[in-house]
Amino acid sequence: MIDLLRKRRSIRKFSDEKVSQESVRTLIEAALRSPSSRGINPWEFIVVDDPVLITELSKVKPSGSAFLKNAPLAIVVGADSTKSDVWVEDSAIAAIIIQLVASSLGLGSCWIQIRKRQHDAEKTAESYIRELLGLPGHVVVSSILAIGYPAEEKPSVPEQNLQHDKVRFNTWS
Repeated sequence: MIDLLRKRRSIRKFSDEKVSQESVRTLIEAALRSPSSRGINPWEFIVVDDPVLITELSKVKPSGSAFLKNAPLAIVVGADSTKSDVWVEDSAIAAIIIQLVASSLGLGSCWIQIRKRQHDAEKTAESYIRELLGLPGHVVVSSILAIGYPAEEKPSVPEQNLQHDKVRFNTWS
């Protein structure tokens, strides 16, 4: 697992190759096996492989989402906010599990923040997705994951660049 973490990077450029149905099934299984507080599993996922919908999803924010239009697969990660008070954490855990499994399958991915982001001056990014994908009112969206075969290579972050000063043992001082 540590080797997977060492090599995983945010990928924003994808090849034209479609993600295989077997890989999509594996990503879905990973999402559904993600841990959640008290086993409530409030997360909800919309797997999008329709290029027209992916292009529309890429317009969700003024910046930080345009690269999605070139991804062959998007997974909208949300949750039923009525089921759990920690839906944000549970959906974030599921998203990173999906990203790590994607990496293990040779796929690249990148997180697109949706929660608390704007589509434009009048509409939230979440409202935009809600209308586009027909989400019910109790489902909230935390992120979109862009997934595909990488068309770029990024080196691993060298260990000496890790922020070891962020770690303390036993007490703050």
